This record gives sequence, structure tokens and C-alpha cells, in this order.
Amino acid sequence: MDKLYDAWARRNPSWDKRFQQTVIDKFCNYRTGAGESAEQRGKKYGAGYEIFIIAFFLGLYADQERRLTDDPSQRCDFGQPIEYWGNVERKGKSAGRVNYGALRKYMFAALIAKTDLDFIALDQGKITLRKAVDALIDKMENYANYGFQLILDKEEDRSGYFYKDDAFFKLFESKGETEEKCSSEDIVAPSLD
Repeated sequence: MDKLYDAWARRNPSWDKRFQQTVIDKFCNYRTGAGESAEQRGKKYGAGYEIFIIAFFLGLYADQERRLTDDPSQRCDFGQPIEYWGNVERKGKSAGRVNYGALRKYMFAALIAKTDLDFIALDQGKITLRKAVDALIDKMENYANYGFQLILDKEEDRSGYFYKDDAFFKLFESKGETEEKCSSEDIVAPSLD
């Protein structure tokens, strides 16, 4: 039987299509090729999954989820399974690419801790590996969806919030300190002053 981690890593999580132009294209080199560096294009991140990782951790640190749309035509993925995110061993690797192996394991551990899975039932075959991975991916997508909404809300206020080097760090810092739950309408990013 496959290990839970391996089965999870072979999956390709989805995200809401509405974040394509507003967040992903704005911050990443997603679908633009490797001809120039991200910095030369004025982007903070290279691959699209890098902003997905940021969004995931924003949702995780805030302990907030936002469900993805139920309409499959309004969902997208990056076309690359989690196991290859930041993988430096693949052909055609970028010279400056960093291996995300440890980061993938931290994400998986966080999902294990935050997802309501009955591991005894999984071990006994009462629930399938597929169902367990579906629960982990669902949690991952919902955390990322919350993070994308947080980024979008801050970007739409036209303050130039993300033009400062520590903008994403400040978001993490503020979301880690969140004491009470809030709805997506209550998402407010901290000032960078």
C-alpha cells in the first residue's frame, strides 16, 4: 500500500480561477517561461505554486479556511504535483532553484495535525487512502483559498502594500497573532509602517 505522504505528494491541489489575474499572475512567473528571472519581470515569485504555498501558510497561521467554489470550471491547478514543487533533481532545473523537500514535509505535517482523520480506521482499511488524501487536499486548498483572499483584499486597497520587502512576513506575523476567528469580510492586513 502507498504511504499517505507519497499519495498526497502525487496530487495537484486546485485554486479558485478568480485569483489567476489578481494574485497569481501579479506575483509569479506562472505560465511565462524561464527566459528571464522573476526579479527582471518585477515578480516576487517564480513558479505559481510558490504563491500557493504562501497562501496556504497564511490560512494555516490564521487557522482560517475558505471553501473553494464547487464549480469545477472555476477551479485551476498548476499542472505540477506537490512532489515536484521546488524539485531540483528534475530535468531543465533553474540554476537558482531551491529544494522544497523539507517545506513539503512541514506542509504535510501541518495538514496531518489540522485534518480530522481517523488513522486507525485508515490502517484497518475502513477508510481508503484516497479518501484520506482527499481530506488532506481539501484542507490544504481551503487554507490556501483563505490566504489568496487575504492577499487579494490587501492588494485591492491600492496602498502598494506588497511593494515593501517585508510585506508577506508582516502578514504572517499578524495572522499568527490572531486570537479570534473572523469571516472573509473581516480580513485585514497589518500596516507596514
